[in-house]
Amino acid sequence: MTQPTTPSSVFPKPDYGKTPTRKKEMPEGLWTKCPECSAYIFNKELESLQMVCKQCSNHFAISAVQRLGHLLDEGSWEEYDTGITPIDVLKFTGASSYAEQLKKYQKKTGLNEGVVCGLGRLEGHPVSVAVMEFSFIGGSMGSVVGEKITRAIERATERLIPVLIFAASGGARMHEGMFSLMQMAKTSGALQRHAAARLPFISILTHPTMGGVTASFATLGDLIIAEPKAMIGFAGARVLKETTRQDLPKGFQTAEFLLERGLIDRIIPRPQMRAELGKLLDYLDRSHSLHQIVERNGRLGSPSGHTHGNNGHESAHAAGA
Repeated sequence: MTQPTTPSSVFPKPDYGKTPTRKKEMPEGLWTKCPECSAYIFNKELESLQMVCKQCSNHFAISAVQRLGHLLDEGSWEEYDTGITPIDVLKFTGASSYAEQLKKYQKKTGLNEGVVCGLGRLEGHPVSVAVMEFSFIGGSMGSVVGEKITRAIERATERLIPVLIFAASGGARMHEGMFSLMQMAKTSGALQRHAAARLPFISILTHPTMGGVTASFATLGDLIIAEPKAMIGFAGARVLKETTRQDLPKGFQTAEFLLERGLIDRIIPRPQMRAELGKLLDYLDRSHSLHQIVERNGRLGSPSGHTHGNNGHESAHAAGA
């Protein structure tokens, strides 16, 4: 006897749970995923936002050329020292030779070296600017990087204008040995002469700023500013822990930690950097003008140039001598 047919046997119910689904794929080169909040951001939009996530304000790496484009007044930028290029003076060899490394990163970045220097205007203020390029051998400071930064400082001193340096570096360039370490003294010496002329230096620390760069010009600013969550330090956390044999505070190499302890004066998000630097330059410009009046007149309230008190008599005596 045949079994009666049921609706389910005539029309079998599909198993929706096993139905294959096509995985959504993002087209390459159009979007970037934020490592902090996992948001997908259209690359063109991300560039217009100065490489800052619109969801969580995470600061992505930004090239030196991009930074300058957002920072300076339109049409004011004039680059200097483009013809200075590094050489492999020590004939350094490792996994690949230093000469090969230089060619590789010059092709990758379109730059001769890991820093871009020149003159421009920021909110109308003439400034000498140096911006380090981290994607060029980790922004490491070799002899040419040190020379270009030194020249940027000396240009500012010669023209009596402020100097701004954006640091982004893993430290001294090991491929150049002691020639790299000498740049710490050279850049610091140029800044001392700039300070002697009573001219301002604003140092901006970006992620990361480490090693010999931190130990030299990057922390010598009259004002030291950092971008949010930038890693700033000298040696790496593991090396410090092994050296001190102590547990180190959480986040001890972040801009926020160093702001609390006084090494950094302010943390300024990248989209606000141009406007805030403009305000600081306004203040420093007025302070410099006031100081020039004081020096010219001897003292506030003494327009005739007469000096008062013991210091004035000593100065007059020294001038007469």
